[in-house]
Amino acid sequence: MPFPSSGRAARNLSAAAMSALLLASAGKHFRSPGFYRQVVPDWLCRQDAAAGDAAAPANRAYAVFSREEWIAVSGLLEAAAAVGILFPATRRTTATALSVLFTAFLAGHIDALRHAFGPEGTPRQRRIHAARLPLQAPLIAWAWSLRAAGPGSQR
Repeated sequence: MPFPSSGRAARNLSAAAMSALLLASAGKHFRSPGFYRQVVPDWLCRQDAAAGDAAAPANRAYAVFSREEWIAVSGLLEAAAAVGILFPATRRTTATALSVLFTAFLAGHIDALRHAFGPEGTPRQRRIHAARLPLQAPLIAWAWSLRAAGPGSQR
């Protein structure tokens, strides 16, 4: 006998897997913030001599937070999304927000790759950032796929 709710079960399993990935990433934001440091674009960070950003350009129109604050905020957003994606009532909104968030992260990954291939970049940074950038595409697609409502549900 086929399982009539197998589509719903698959969506719930996919959402749970996304949630686990997001929770792991959110935790890493606070355990190892240095892992994300290069992915936050300079132009997004407030000039902060204490954080070693004194040589950075002074014209930072979008510089609301320091680099460390951006890392913490993105970790909190990922933790909130990990919870929101689990519940069918909030899944569509959360999945849409995640798709936007992962798309916004592309700017940071491109900036990190640009720096890695610059004069100060190392072969290790080149490998890491060359691998991290293309991983955004499946994450965006996965988050977007979680927007789908189940059969018979109202949108």
